[in-house]
Amino acid sequence: MNLIDRISAQFEDNMRTTLEALELLAAPIAGAVELITASLLDNGKVLVCGGSGCAGDARRFAAQLVNGFELERPSLAALALSADTSTLAPLTGEPDAASMFARQIHAFGHPGDILITLSTGADSARIEQAIHAAHERDMHVIALTSGKPGRIAECLGPADIHISPPADRRARIQELHLLTLHCLCDGIDCLLLGVED
Repeated sequence: MNLIDRISAQFEDNMRTTLEALELLAAPIAGAVELITASLLDNGKVLVCGGSGCAGDARRFAAQLVNGFELERPSLAALALSADTSTLAPLTGEPDAASMFARQIHAFGHPGDILITLSTGADSARIEQAIHAAHERDMHVIALTSGKPGRIAECLGPADIHISPPADRRARIQELHLLTLHCLCDGIDCLLLGVED
């Protein structure tokens, strides 16, 4: 096994997938930037959730909204629903893992807020329940998923945004999710601060 060739193949696959995704995702990402920015300017907040490996990306994105991305600016209202371990399981009875995000949305979500969901798959009971809870709160949803259609996409309403990378490999999906989150941070900062370049 030639490790250099294997590493090169990973880089090349990433570049191909990223360029293919650019054509498909630029418009929905721009729409998501505008939706999030409008909510924040109207005193709304961003709730972010991700299951399993996506939980870390959800926490990081929320932190970048609160603490800043690449430009100095005031803190933005954002909360990662996977960050507070004390709220992730009920205190009594059997834990209901599928409702752990939905419960927090019912507690913290308000009309006009934004829910961002992260899942490298197309089906996730936690994410589906979170989307339903957000709709009950009159929130908009931005769902980052895999490239395959599934139940998450079926939960979305006409005012929601679906960002679905054209990739089958989990690693490529995660890489495109991270790039999307960076584009969201950059776009929000540009709209809020009036940055042109």
